[in-house]
Amino acid sequence: MHGRLIISALTALALTAGSAVAEAQTEEKGRDGYKGLTVKLSDTEFIRFITWHQVWLRFTELNPGSQVNGVEKDGLFDIALRRSRFLAFAELNEFQIMTHFGINNQTFNNARKPQLFMHDVWVQYHVIKTILSIGFGLHYWHGISRLTNQSTLNLATLDGPITNWPTIERTDQFARFLGIWAKGKIGGFEYRVSLNKPFQSDRTPGIDIADYNGQANTLSYAGYFEYQFFDSESNTLPYKVGTYIGGKKVFNIGAGFYYHPDAMASLDPDNIQNRRTHDQALFGIDAYLDMPLGDKDASGAISAYLVFYQYDFGPNHIRSIGISNVATGGSSFNGPGNAYPSIGTGQHVYGQAAYLLPPNLFGGWEFMPYVALQVSNFDALDDPMVLFEGGLNWFLQGHHAKVTFAFRNRPVFVGSIGDPESPGLDGGVTADTRANEAIIQMMIFL
Repeated sequence: MHGRLIISALTALALTAGSAVAEAQTEEKGRDGYKGLTVKLSDTEFIRFITWHQVWLRFTELNPGSQVNGVEKDGLFDIALRRSRFLAFAELNEFQIMTHFGINNQTFNNARKPQLFMHDVWVQYHVIKTILSIGFGLHYWHGISRLTNQSTLNLATLDGPITNWPTIERTDQFARFLGIWAKGKIGGFEYRVSLNKPFQSDRTPGIDIADYNGQANTLSYAGYFEYQFFDSESNTLPYKVGTYIGGKKVFNIGAGFYYHPDAMASLDPDNIQNRRTHDQALFGIDAYLDMPLGDKDASGAISAYLVFYQYDFGPNHIRSIGISNVATGGSSFNGPGNAYPSIGTGQHVYGQAAYLLPPNLFGGWEFMPYVALQVSNFDALDDPMVLFEGGLNWFLQGHHAKVTFAFRNRPVFVGSIGDPESPGLDGGVTADTRANEAIIQMMIFL
């Protein structure tokens, strides 16, 4: 008897879920493809499931002195899993529950069978619908800029510039913090603020060169505030859209901050036994435009973004990063592989612009060429860091199935911080040569 009841219940559940799948796919399949699997629990309650993969095929000119598996190489072709993720979230009347896990940056010579780890884990309570929600957990409700809250599912470019995630893998977990936040929207004004307990760092400070202070034990504070002049953007989830591909008319301006007392430390050059601490104070101001040009099918659409960052990590702090870096060694200031100075004390300007070509020109196919430029004046460098990227998005089914062709050109720096005898035109650290990287990304998002 009990067995028959259980079987009947499971059969009913399977039929209900199957019906919900079919309904979701029928209703939501359109120009942008499937928008995930949504299972309705009631008129106001649902669970949504999303999964995506981003695979890179690339050829990289490696930085001088780079070694791959112990062999010095000038260049290399490889294939990498940039991201492979699974996300589920539920709205249960006044509550939201989020679970997001996966892997990043698997290459041919790093860990096989990498361990899945949590990206986002939170619960959230809607105190006043749309106006105020409060949440707790491992989260992505950031300060500083739109790009710091960037979704990786709908970028106009190949990827983020990394400068937008300034504490990544130092005191956060892949750009996530353990914290408490509040967010909401009042008319065109949207806000998000958070109080966080940063992860502990094991870095070692240098002489007059700041690095993360493992003894900080302090809270951090963040906020981002923006005004949306035209169409309203959703803030159900924290992830900011890169481009709507002509689906919305959006113009926003915003500003934000991240502040972490005593986050950094350095050694006094006059007395290296004296350990000095420094606050981490990061600020940003940005503007975002994304809109169709008249009839999108006949005229296309534009997307543009510009941000200015003022970062203070303490004296001479600088960090080189290479995405999915397969190399070790390196004889330049950049370090090995495809690394370049990405994050540090100084001023940073990043901009991108993209144009969706009129789909009518290509029988409905959607192509979006783009350009991006970053100029960073690091306190630790004598020359500015100038990074260029250009590429083309080929939308097979909106952001849900696309191919991106990208070309990056980065500077290679030589010298040492604070050493007037180091190689460079006037000592210190100067730009010497440049190197390139060509990438094809294939992405599926359901």
